[in-house]
Amino acid sequence: MSDQQLDHADDRRAGDGSARLVPRRSVLRGLLGGAAAVVAANSVTPGVAHALGTNRPTGGGSDYEDGFNTLASEDSTRSIPFYGEHQAGIGTPPQTAAAFLAFDVTAANRAELTDLFRTLTARAAFLTAGGTPAQAQPNQPPADDRLLGPTVLPDDLTVTVALGASLFDGRYGLGPRKPAQLETMRAFPHDALDPAISDGDLLVQLCANHHDTVGHAMLDLLQHTGGGMRLRWRMEAFRFPPRPVGIPRDWMGFKDGITNPDTSDAGQMNQEVWLQPGTPEPAWTAGGTYQVIRIIRMLLDKWSQVPVDQQEHIFGRRKLSGAPLYATSPTASDTLDPVYTNDPQGLLTPLNCHIRLANPQTPQTAATSAILRRSFQYDRSLDPAGVPNLGHVFCCFQQQLNTYTTMQTRLEDEILVPYITPMGGGYFFAVPGVRNAQDYFASGLLA
Repeated sequence: MSDQQLDHADDRRAGDGSARLVPRRSVLRGLLGGAAAVVAANSVTPGVAHALGTNRPTGGGSDYEDGFNTLASEDSTRSIPFYGEHQAGIGTPPQTAAAFLAFDVTAANRAELTDLFRTLTARAAFLTAGGTPAQAQPNQPPADDRLLGPTVLPDDLTVTVALGASLFDGRYGLGPRKPAQLETMRAFPHDALDPAISDGDLLVQLCANHHDTVGHAMLDLLQHTGGGMRLRWRMEAFRFPPRPVGIPRDWMGFKDGITNPDTSDAGQMNQEVWLQPGTPEPAWTAGGTYQVIRIIRMLLDKWSQVPVDQQEHIFGRRKLSGAPLYATSPTASDTLDPVYTNDPQGLLTPLNCHIRLANPQTPQTAATSAILRRSFQYDRSLDPAGVPNLGHVFCCFQQQLNTYTTMQTRLEDEILVPYITPMGGGYFFAVPGVRNAQDYFASGLLA
């Protein structure tokens, strides 16, 4: 059975009642248990205590450009702060393991929806800080699966919550407060979108340094929120280490990400990523950002037949170094900026290559070429023909959703098109950060 079939089997079991769907009172118990766990985090083992609350500095492109030059620390005892104006997992250096979980919300009413978000917040606060799980009551199921051992180490875990357009239908009366640009992802001309891995009311992005941390967080959230949401689809993902140095590669063998906004520059992030007060957007959205997920299968059997020099002209970069095409040394820096002013006809860097269409470096395209990429690779089961299903979980954040859609419209003419198939994902709004222990995800929307 494939990964996708397993996911749907889980959904069917949840839907027919044979798997436990936690009622509202259990969601509340999860909230209280989560709050107790956060308290427990204040008495963590000495190996974890020094990491709690540690702040760490953070480090035009497209579906293959995610541009962080630094991976998160491999130290499992380190934590990324959970509370703040913005959610972690956006401007944070990408970790090596990830999972994208899309949910259909099943809460019966607005009050249960609020309970759901409070529970999500409490669990995320505990899991990202680390600590000793609460002890199970006699004759009760265990409070933690102990996948991570007796103590939950934070492992740079981030839990990032985003909302889909479908959450703003008539169920909860949220329509008037919908983010102004949020919409359901439409298919571009070369897409083959599968509804089974597309869209959702709610997206939870989990990232950490190790797969078991991500898996533990997923199981914990599913255990505590079963009465409020049901898994629609999931995509496990990862980032390769740099080979040999610099920026990691993708399945096609090219450096996966070169340019990005400077996430340590608050002014640049406020201009390109974070929604600001006093705009046509609802007031509660300030501090949030639009998130795009695109699940892109790479047709590697076809790609492997293309000579390397042609591959380089399709991407617009050197394969060995990752540098622009004007740099011929195999040790050239992968952070060199392509320059098109002396190549207006595309004789060196083709006009329809990947990086040039993503960011043509013209005054007319400047406003639609700056996105914050934070992408990963995926490896799923063989397709029915026995061909490996390998590809890219493209993830980006931007202040204006139109920035991405305009860029992607340009990319429909790229010469990479025959070698990729976008298959799913969605558009979401990543909510502002949780300000303190009294706050919760999307509180401005639900208050």
